[in-house]
Amino acid sequence: MMRMTQRARQIEPFYVMEIAKAAAQVAQTTAFKASGKEMLSLNIGEPDFTAAPLVQERAMKVIRDGTTQYTHAVGLESLRERISEWYTDKFGLNVPPKRIIITSGASAALQLACLALVEHGDVILMPDPCYPCNRQFVLACGGTPKLITTNAKDRFQLNLEQVKEHWGPHTRGVLLASPSNPTGTSIAPDVLKGILDFVESKGGICIADEIYIGLSYEEQFAKSALSLSDQVISVNSFSKYFNMTGWRLGWLVVPEPVVSAVERLAQNLFICPSTVSQHAALGCFEPQSLALFDERRAQFKARRDTFVPALNKLGLNVPVTPDGAFYAWADCTEVCHQLGISGSWDLAFEFLNKAYVAVAPGRDFGVQNTNQYIRFSTASSSAALEEAVTRLGLLIRGEHE
Repeated sequence: MMRMTQRARQIEPFYVMEIAKAAAQVAQTTAFKASGKEMLSLNIGEPDFTAAPLVQERAMKVIRDGTTQYTHAVGLESLRERISEWYTDKFGLNVPPKRIIITSGASAALQLACLALVEHGDVILMPDPCYPCNRQFVLACGGTPKLITTNAKDRFQLNLEQVKEHWGPHTRGVLLASPSNPTGTSIAPDVLKGILDFVESKGGICIADEIYIGLSYEEQFAKSALSLSDQVISVNSFSKYFNMTGWRLGWLVVPEPVVSAVERLAQNLFICPSTVSQHAALGCFEPQSLALFDERRAQFKARRDTFVPALNKLGLNVPVTPDGAFYAWADCTEVCHQLGISGSWDLAFEFLNKAYVAVAPGRDFGVQNTNQYIRFSTASSSAALEEAVTRLGLLIRGEHE
């Protein structure tokens, strides 16, 4: 048998995608087809909105004109300039284009950041729960993710005392997300500032996953970590706020001394991000596109404001109302007890097989207490969310057909 590397063996499955595969199998069953229902996919964090019209138009023009050759490894200069202007207009920040590196999605940005800054054996502190792929990037480059249990009191985010307590001789830094996936919660700026100052005093690094920063709903949290320190490595994406998931385009903001190392890695690993996607993304920063994104952000907030209270009424209690992104991190203990189910993994399949609602079980996002949580994506339409509440309510109350 062909020998797999230790690196490959230690990477865990992305269970959200495993649920997606299971949902596809259920959709082929006779019972599902006879039900006349559609599968409600609340397991994947993908906006139901597509790319803005100007983005689509630019993509088609690039293809028609044949201007699809390689770009620089760090991306189109014009796109880096527009992102720099976006930081000024939205956050009042001066982020020079030379510190911005365009990448093949936020995933490539995280990979490049980890490869440039994390050595074999380095420990990276992360909150539990957190987005699973983030810790897999650390593992893949030889680092060790150390998950630290968080709670509702701290909005499921790390606090300064925890970072100090868990900092050891091999600790390299922290990887945070604000707003977070799976909880939709952000780190309070004063807490984040304390963490950043401590990490810098130790000569460490802070990688901030900010792919949902454009989808912040409360002004007190709508602040980039870049406003607190110019040593932060910020990861961002065109997938969520800009609704370009399948276009696979993101960016990094790094301290100037790091640019050269990341550029060399990008040259060898990726050559460049998609040329079509880069040219198309310039359309994101036109006034009519930005206005559209803000309208869509308001719709995401409205969905949160309806869906989260509905979950609470079902006994799927959301202990912290999300202040950003499009997720609800729900404690399913009460419902599991009511249905005689052991935990969120089995409950997810109960919802899938009987209500045709796909959700993400907590095991994807950490190790402590995650069997009592389920993540719902509220990126689907309001109609789909309402239908999901109806179906789950019938199942939980024992009125399922």
